[in-house]
Formats: sequence, structure tokens, C-alpha cells
Amino acid sequence: MPSSRIALLQSSGRPGDTVRNLELIAGAAREAAAGGAALLVCPELFLTGYAIGADVSRLAEPADGPAADAVARIADEYGIAILYGYPERAGDGAAARLHNAARLIGPDGSALADYRKTHLYGGFEEKWFTPGEVPVVQAELGGLRVGIMICYDVEFPENVRAHALAGTDLLLVPTAQMHPFQFVAESVVPVRAFENQLYVAYVNRTGSEGEAGDGSGAAFEFVGLSCLAGPDGTTRARAGRGEELLFGDVDSELLRASRAANPYLRDRRPGLYGSLN
Repeated sequence: MPSSRIALLQSSGRPGDTVRNLELIAGAAREAAAGGAALLVCPELFLTGYAIGADVSRLAEPADGPAADAVARIADEYGIAILYGYPERAGDGAAARLHNAARLIGPDGSALADYRKTHLYGGFEEKWFTPGEVPVVQAELGGLRVGIMICYDVEFPENVRAHALAGTDLLLVPTAQMHPFQFVAESVVPVRAFENQLYVAYVNRTGSEGEAGDGSGAAFEFVGLSCLAGPDGTTRARAGRGEELLFGDVDSELLRASRAANPYLRDRRPGLYGSLN
């Protein structure tokens, strides 16, 4: 399992402007590939923006829609895998459902994995989206077993433990983490990486988005602080609060040594935990 450099795109893009956001992905892919990255990870709902209200229905696309084709062409052009968040439209007519989704595309432009957020956060998401029902989605990429979840999902320890038990090496978490919950990026994510012995790439939006219903200002203030957390509990790379393309290395030797030394998964007693259900 080789070491791999990844790039984390911390940005809110241009809410409501899919064309411009695809251009931003192309620019980030070019820069990431030039910097030696094999994978570019974009934030939650990056293709459309997060706080876009009813426009989420208008901008939603099927998993294999035009935007997916565009990202596939970008990935193939620069030879880099890309994970991006978007609103997925599943089904047609009155039976159609929207999902807060993410798709992983390989460096040759092929679709490797599709994930739907399983734990929806807050009134906006609960109003527009249907939660996914598959907690562990994985793909093989460059010798790594890569897993996917979205934002709030990582705050449930059972979710990440399921990935650990399924052998995930690198967990990709596009997110829209907002004030005042920055402690998730600062503290929770490194702990998740340590207790489950895997890498976590947590990739956030940044800046203000939307308007509060009471006219008091922005509806969301995203905190940035994207990070790559390692299995040793340390933050291997950390962004600030503004827009940034952050690079980090997934070190296979560190992963192997940490798993050999850490007894959490070996010392589990699953027979004691049945009552938690």
C-alpha cells in the first residue's frame, strides 16, 4: 500500500453557479496534479453551494448527469481522482427524491463510488433531502481502500467504526462545518482517526452563505479548518479560515505501524455492545 499525496480544496465556490464551480474544480485539479496529488477532495455540495434554498431542487442532477460528465473529463485531463459533493436527483416526477451526495471519480474519468449522506443536519437538509441508507461505501484507489461520508456523518462514532471494521484506510469527508462547531474540525476528527486507526480527510467550506430568515445576517458562517488527520491522532495538515488548496500525505508506513501498536480494534468485545442498538 503506497503513500499517496492528496489535495483538499477548502472553498465555498460560487453558490448557485454550477458552471463556475466546475471551472474552480478544473483549476484546483490542475494545481493539485502539478503538486503531486493523486486525489482532489472538494467540500459538501460544492457543485451548487450549500445555502441555496429552493434552488437545490432546480440544480440537482442524477448521479451520472452532465456535471458528472464534466468532472470526469477534468479528472481524465489531469490524471487525478476527484471527490465532489452535489445534490443528487434520484427518480423522476412525483417519485423523485433529492440526496445530499458525493461521487468519487478515478484518474481515468471512471465513476468509482457514489455516497448519499445518511445523517441529515438541521432544518434545511431535512426539508430538501432524503437520507441515504448505505453507511459504508468504499473504493480502491492507488493501493488504498477509500471510504466516503459527508459532514455530520463523521460525528457519529458508530459510522466511522463501521468503516474501520470494513478496512477503510482513508476516509473522505466533504463537509459544511459552521460556527460555533469548529471543535469538530479541531478535536473530534483527529480523535475519530485515532480511535479507528485510519486517515480522515475533512474538507470544509469557508466564509458566509445565505441569509438568516430574521434578517440578522448570514444564515451560515463556515469555519474552514479543513484537515488531514492521521491514525496516530495528529493533524498531518491543517488549513486556516480562508480559501486554500491544502496538501497532505497518507503515509502507508505510519498507518501500518500505528495499527500494529494500537489495540483498540483488537481489544473490542462486540458481545457487550448489542444493547446499544
